Amino acid sequence: MSDGTVTLPWLVVRQDDNGNRYRVGRYATRAEAEKIADSLDGRGHKQLYWVERIGQNGSTVS
Repeated sequence: MSDGTVTLPWLVVRQDDNGNRYRVGRYATRAEAEKIADSLDGRGHKQLYWVERIGQNGSTVS
């Protein structure tokens, strides 16, 4: 990371009742992303939240 950029490879994704998916945020660590996803999921709404990792080429990794 010699160019001074910050890497945020972990995504929190939300899926609503209609199946639409939205990126909620990007995070530096899996633990941080899971904490956010868990707190959002605990609000009792019908949306689903999960964590995905972005690969070096920009695609998500399961």
